[in-house]
Amino acid sequence: MIIGRLLLVAALVVVLSSAMMVRLWYLQVFEKDFLQDQGDARTIRMERINAHRGIIQDRYGKPLAVSTPALSLWANPGEVLNTKDPLGPLIDYLGVSEKSFIDRLSKAQKKNFVYLRRHLPPAEARNIMKLGIAGVYAEREYNRFYPAGEVTSHLVGFTNIDDKGQEGLELSYDHWLAGSPGKKKVLKNLHGEIVRDIAPIAEARSGRDLTLGVDLRLQYLAYRELKSAVIHYEAESGSAVILDVETGRVLAMVNQPSFNPNNRKGLDMNAVRNRAVTDVFEPGSTVKPFTVGVALQTDRYEPGTVIDTSPGFYRVGGFTIRDPHDRGVINLSEVIAQSSQVGIAKLALDLNEYDVRSMFESLRFGQDLGSGFPGERAGFLPYYRRWKDIDRAAFAYGYGLTVTPMQLAGAYLTIASGGIRRDISVLSDTPIVEQRIYPAEIAEQLKTMLNGVVTNGTATKAAIDGYSVAGKTGTVRKIGEGGYQDTEHLAFFAGLAPVEKPRLVGVILINGPKTARTGGGAIAAPVFSRVIGNALRIMNVAPGRSV
Repeated sequence: MIIGRLLLVAALVVVLSSAMMVRLWYLQVFEKDFLQDQGDARTIRMERINAHRGIIQDRYGKPLAVSTPALSLWANPGEVLNTKDPLGPLIDYLGVSEKSFIDRLSKAQKKNFVYLRRHLPPAEARNIMKLGIAGVYAEREYNRFYPAGEVTSHLVGFTNIDDKGQEGLELSYDHWLAGSPGKKKVLKNLHGEIVRDIAPIAEARSGRDLTLGVDLRLQYLAYRELKSAVIHYEAESGSAVILDVETGRVLAMVNQPSFNPNNRKGLDMNAVRNRAVTDVFEPGSTVKPFTVGVALQTDRYEPGTVIDTSPGFYRVGGFTIRDPHDRGVINLSEVIAQSSQVGIAKLALDLNEYDVRSMFESLRFGQDLGSGFPGERAGFLPYYRRWKDIDRAAFAYGYGLTVTPMQLAGAYLTIASGGIRRDISVLSDTPIVEQRIYPAEIAEQLKTMLNGVVTNGTATKAAIDGYSVAGKTGTVRKIGEGGYQDTEHLAFFAGLAPVEKPRLVGVILINGPKTARTGGGAIAAPVFSRVIGNALRIMNVAPGRSV
């Protein structure tokens, strides 16, 4: 009886084993592809390969923006909520309460992906991963870092958490700097960890580098001097631009207030805009040389032509144009050197107003310069079918039109380059585009007249030891709710050096100084002297004599 039962059991085991073997043979032969696909669906995944962004560097290869490797922690909410692993260390690291952590994951249960913390240093992220919490993973990304910090923030801009350009050149050239992510097929274990790379699907393509014409040495110099001046004069803001005369490239561009792109917590958006290209102002006396340039191209004026400015004021329609005092009979060079409003007004009324405006338009006032900076403004260049006399006079000495510091620098670049207008560029390899605006002899006459402003005029504080300087001051009353204000001013200086062979053009703007002296000659000219003087020495430009 017992033996019979044992034989029966043995027979059943043999039958079942045979059935299993047949089944396994069947699956292996006829269901192999199906089972393979089902297994792969549970273990093989497509993994994204993030690409790093291109480097932004100055003309000498010094990095201004770089991408550094980082790890971002993410979680599968369903896995984390169902795990029996202790979550306390992770919650403590994230600095949140247990309730808020659980609530956040509970709300995202329908998703299989939620970020916990972005852009961590790799070593820090690995310490979290060592906790071995089911459902918590790390993804390789890149973090943007700006070595010069706030010194180049307005120039370079910054990216967002997803590495997309948001401001500055990071935004303008996002298509150039951004790379293309790749894909690879990987084998993952039950914990979602990559066990093995199976095959690449698409290679990641790194972003392309961007080389600027900017000289980081000059950028630091201009930033330091501008910041010091804005603080000293208790000003609202300031801008400084330096251009290379030979190429039209931007060597330095700085603004105050600034910001640190590496730490944007509590960022004041008022400090983000690049004021050198976004803020417009009436240029005042800085545009007088361009009116004089129109006069010099007629056969009726030369630098020695005299104008009677007595008795120190001039009635135009219902308005009175005044000089600080009666300058008497002075020549055209002295009109510029002493910045005579009466003299330039009389000159303007003797010229064809359309010729004057045409010259301003040729200098690209009222036009987008195409420099590549986000938010660049064109300013305003008025056009009247019939000009009133007061409009003609005011326009000639810089009221009624608006320009940016960059536009003003570009106009002085035309004088510095011998009457040739060169397009302004921020990149190191853009072709030089130029057009003659003034005859060379007219440009030389203007440089000599502007040199007189520094040697014997309103801008003696712009002088640089060992170098000849030419330029023009400007002091403009700001416009308020009730019109022009007597206590709020813009002070600026635009100039070039050395006069005999100009190498640099610079514009300094100080907005709203609160000190007793507010004129461009007292405030902006000294900043120009320090910035351009030190820049010439850094660039090893040979000293020269005054013309």
